[in-house]
Amino acid sequence: MPQLSNRLQRLAPSATLAMSQKSAEMKAQGIDVINMSVGEPDFNTPDHIKEAAKLAVDQNYSRYSPVPGYPELRRAIVDKLKRENGLDYSVNEILVSNGAKQSVCNTVMALVNPGEEVIIPAPYWVSYPQMALLAGGTPVFVEATFEQNFKMTPEQLEAAITPRTRLLILCSPSNPTGSVYNKEELRALANIILKYKDVYVLADEIYEHINYVGRHESIAQFPGMKERTIVVNGVSKAYAMTGWRIGYIAAPEWIVKGCNKLQGQYTSGPCSVSQKAAEAAYVESQQCVEDMRKAFERRRDLIVILARQIPGLEVNVPEGAFYLFPKCSSFYGSSLCRDGIVTNQTIENSTDLAMYLLEEAHVATVGGDAFGDPACFRMSYATSDDNIREAMRRIAEALAKLRK
Repeated sequence: MPQLSNRLQRLAPSATLAMSQKSAEMKAQGIDVINMSVGEPDFNTPDHIKEAAKLAVDQNYSRYSPVPGYPELRRAIVDKLKRENGLDYSVNEILVSNGAKQSVCNTVMALVNPGEEVIIPAPYWVSYPQMALLAGGTPVFVEATFEQNFKMTPEQLEAAITPRTRLLILCSPSNPTGSVYNKEELRALANIILKYKDVYVLADEIYEHINYVGRHESIAQFPGMKERTIVVNGVSKAYAMTGWRIGYIAAPEWIVKGCNKLQGQYTSGPCSVSQKAAEAAYVESQQCVEDMRKAFERRRDLIVILARQIPGLEVNVPEGAFYLFPKCSSFYGSSLCRDGIVTNQTIENSTDLAMYLLEEAHVATVGGDAFGDPACFRMSYATSDDNIREAMRRIAEALAKLRK
């Protein structure tokens, strides 16, 4: 029988993409599904960015781009990091990739050897552990619970470090929880990392601009940490450019050279036109970013209010990104009660709950099992206020039908 490589057999499919695909299939059948499963802004790319892309087409930016990205875009990223983050990088310390997802994977593949450990606070984005496995590494999960606002403590970090530890992946603002590490929390984590000379931090900051608690803080800002940190960012979330596929790393030059070597062998440089659009995103007005952030903050406030009205859900207040990650374990062991009769459809875990909400309420969410926290489930509020209201009404109605 034909068989795929052992490498692929170790990997799990993306739960978020699987749920999004299932909801799309239901929509194709004429079912009115509200999709809250995928992390994608519902806004269109701002007009001035699209105009820059059109101009790039007219100017014949249609040939292979340099593997690390156009120098003009890398310079724009350098300027952005200085202006917004107070971080000093050279153009040679920037590598542009086909989305921040490739930037993360490049970094893991470039730094992690088989048998080395990658510390991943849980809840985590679904692809982090899979990328560690792809590199032959061992994911080490640190449980950051609902009760601690889903943030890892310095004590937890230090307890997880062993002689085999190579990398910590830290996402702030967080997917899936929306939690944001403040400056002092990051300083405390940095002080632990600095004790161990062979441990590096991959700082996934893709949700940097979707922040409701003030200025974004990067762990790279502390003395000694810029040399130990790989900052990952991109245009997808802040500028509603998910399909343009532009991300980047800012890192010590030796790491950038390694990722450049890797990228040169399996994708080469990113899309030429997308790069010119991204350059415009960084160098022109940032008002569009703030307008979208305000809209997400309003939606955050709305979904928190509505979710807290649903008996059985425990809800924290996300400080960034566009996800709600409520605790739903009170429903485990419940069964659907229809017309006063308890059926044999039982909710055993968050994946069951997400599937139940899709089938019963026609709302697509993602079970927390996929994110390393089986007590919760994820909803994206990157959708309209009307969709949020209707989705939460449907969810409340569906959950009220469950009986223990």
